[in-house]
This record gives sequence, structure tokens and C-alpha cells, in this order.
Amino acid sequence: MNILILGSGGREHSLAWAVMQNPKCDRLIVAPGNAGIAEIADCAALNIEDGGAVTTFAEENAIDFVIIGPEAPLAAGVSDRLRDAGFLVFGPSGAAARLEASKAFTKQLCDAAGAPTAAYGHFTDAAAARAYVRQQGAPIVIKADGLAAGKGVIIAETESDALAAVNEMFSGAFGEAGAEVVIEEFMQGEEASFFVLCDGETVLPIGTAQDHKRVGEGDTGPNTGGMGAYSPAPVMTQAVIDAALSDIVKPTMAEMARLGTPYQGVLFVGLMIQDGAPRLVEYNVRFGDPECQVLMMRLGAQVLDLMQACAERRLEEMQVNWADDHAMTVVLAASGYPGSYAKGSVIAGLDRLPEDSSHMVFHAGTGREAGQFTAQGGRVLAVTTRADTLAEARQETYAMVDQIDWPEGFCRRDIGWRAL
Repeated sequence: MNILILGSGGREHSLAWAVMQNPKCDRLIVAPGNAGIAEIADCAALNIEDGGAVTTFAEENAIDFVIIGPEAPLAAGVSDRLRDAGFLVFGPSGAAARLEASKAFTKQLCDAAGAPTAAYGHFTDAAAARAYVRQQGAPIVIKADGLAAGKGVIIAETESDALAAVNEMFSGAFGEAGAEVVIEEFMQGEEASFFVLCDGETVLPIGTAQDHKRVGEGDTGPNTGGMGAYSPAPVMTQAVIDAALSDIVKPTMAEMARLGTPYQGVLFVGLMIQDGAPRLVEYNVRFGDPECQVLMMRLGAQVLDLMQACAERRLEEMQVNWADDHAMTVVLAASGYPGSYAKGSVIAGLDRLPEDSSHMVFHAGTGREAGQFTAQGGRVLAVTTRADTLAEARQETYAMVDQIDWPEGFCRRDIGWRAL
């Protein structure tokens, strides 16, 4: 198969790495890719949110299968353009991608499906939103309704922080994503990520993980795109998984089908678990980043078979073969992230690190200049290992981190603390 992956982050590097292990893959192109991806696949400069341009590129390169990594091209309907042109695509339609592209849509869908989630209000007016905050009190969660690259959520500990967050969103801090705002009850419990494939009918669980969103150790400071993750998540017991499937995921998928927009792709189910009962935090219509890195490390080559079966609507034939192991990824970010940061600093020492089925450095925001890797983004590397226990994976991951020579970067040193 000739395969095209759309995206440029650590998620797409890990997807490319797993896909390349499958003998079905004859040629792999990643657009636009990054410097790390270019070490294992062809990279192509392409506007991945332009469905026409992506379709033309796929036709010119005799692509058999397109895997869409990020949420933006999905929300832009790129999968629809490709399917209309006859391509096999992994990723939901633009209409189904509203599960992530509009938090208000998802809340209304949960109401219709009876899926347990946080109490909420939906606002298009700042004054009404502020009145709701004063009525509800704090802590409370303020969310930009649209896509905000994983950063449009503010957990306000005080009423004044919540009011400031409302003002910030309606003043344009998150662009069009903040033109509408959803304000939610602050849910108590432990958060975890649950991943399923859905082909429009069949739902197949493919793994659990736990992300570390906050920039600081002990889960402090502002939210980021994710500073590290591990899989599996111990809080996701079989009983919790069964409850999430029966009470949340399957009713949502049935409601999507009833609306005429069946869901086909990976569904990232963000859950809050308290006393063994899961409630929905959010849906994402793509693999998480950095959760994808630990899932790919554990799943390996079978991921391509699973994604192909999902795209061909034959998931009922498939089963996931899990090793009894654990994976961890630690994100190295540029100093200053998630605020302002400098680009162009040199990253040394990567050539000393192992690259095998249990050890990988996945690139997110890297470039290549004069033969050296350089930092070109906020989250730059995801150092990932797999081992028999989470403690061993943690030890091996940080041993690799410590061999990377990048004074301008930083990482959290406590990834996995909840489980360990």
C-alpha cells in the first residue's frame, strides 16, 4: 500500500513509526511532517486543511490509504473530499468531527444520548456567561466552544479567575474558537483517556492512557498540549471500561448514526472517574498527543490493520492483541512554553539514543539545519519507552532524556506520579 499521513507532530511521527513496521506499507508519505519523520518516511509540503490540494496530491502519488492525524483537517471536511474522490480514509467526516469542533454540540448530544457528563451552560454573550459564573461559583471550568489546539480550557479556582477567563475568551484570546463559550461544573475525580475505534457500527476499544496536561510538576501551572503520558491507566479498570462503553460511548455513537452522521475513525474519550463511575469530560476525534505515542509503542504494526479495517467498515472481524506491558512518554518543550519561546536552538545527543520496538524519540516541533536537529515549536520531542512495568519504563525514559543535550529545553520529572 502507498500510505499518506497528514500532520506534523509527535502523534504523526509515532503513527508513521508504527505503520512502517507493517509489511503492507510499501511507501509512506507524511505531509508536512517534521525533521524526525523525514528520517523514516518521505515528507511533502502540503496545506493539509485544503481538501482539494490533498486530493490532488493523493491522486498524483497513487495513494491507497490516507490517515488524518490532527483535528483541523477533519473539521475542515478533508476526509469528505477524499472519500468523494474514491480514497480509503481513516478519520471521521466533517459533520462527525463536530464532536470535537463544537463543545456545545457534544453537550447537546450527550443530553440526547443520556451520557453522564458535567452540568453546563452554553453562551454567546459575555454578560450572560459572567452571570452564570456568579450564580454557580468556583471552582468551575471555562471552555472555548471551538478548536483551540488543546489549550481552550481554563480550570478556574476562584470566581475572579473564572470571570477573567470569560472576558479573555470573548475578547478573542482563542480567536473564533472562543466566540462561543461552554461553562461546566468542575468534576471531582481522576482523569483518564480511553481510545476506541468506530466504523459507524462496531466499537472496538484499543487502549487507555493518562496524560499530564499542566506544565508544572505535581500538575500545577497552566494547561499545555500535554507534557507526558503513560499506558495503560490503572484507574481504567475493566468495570470502568465496561461502564464507559455502555453508558457513554455506545449511546453517543448510536445518536450520531441516528442523526445521519455515523462516526468512523478513532474516538478519544476523556473521562473523569470518581468512585468507579466514569463521566465524560470531552470527546476528541483523533488520537491524543502525547497519548498516541504510548499507544503506538504498545500496539506496533497491528495499528495499520486496525485502521484499515475501521476505514473499510469491518471492525467486527478484528481484535486487539495487547502485550502485558507499559509505556511512558516524556515531552521535552522549549523554555517558556506554553507561553512565548524561542526557536532555532540546537538539540544534540539524539544520535546516541536507541531506536527500537521499546525505545523511541518521537519528534514534534523539530527542523534540520546544517545537519543538526533544531527546535521549531513549543513541544519538541516525546521520549518514549516500553517495559514490563511502569516503574521500569519511567526509569528508562528519563535515562534517555538525560542523554539529550538541549539547554534551552525542559521537561517534567514526575510523569506517571499518579500511578506510581
